[in-house]
Amino acid sequence: MITSGRFQPGDVVLVRNDDPPHHHRTPWYVMGKTGWIDAVYEPWPNPEEMAHGQHNAAKIPLYRVEFDQRDLWESYEGPERDRLVIDIFEHWLEPASGGDS
Repeated sequence: MITSGRFQPGDVVLVRNDDPPHHHRTPWYVMGKTGWIDAVYEPWPNPEEMAHGQHNAAKIPLYRVEFDQRDLWESYEGPERDRLVIDIFEHWLEPASGGDS
């Protein structure tokens, strides 16, 4: 893992709430939700471009993002400490400016 990119471990981020008409790798259940950067990976080829045959796709940073389960699922009844950890590409993230949306 590396520590270069727009975000650093510990940064609070908001996942873009978007539904593009093309292939994307960001699950709907984290869109519009706030999490925090756990780790930064090396840049990887953009899977959205590769899905459309662009084998020389731009490399973009990939982040491991953590979310509180209670923030993702309205009726979540599990332990308060439960987290979801997911990899999300940089272009889906923006700095959070407060609480969840």
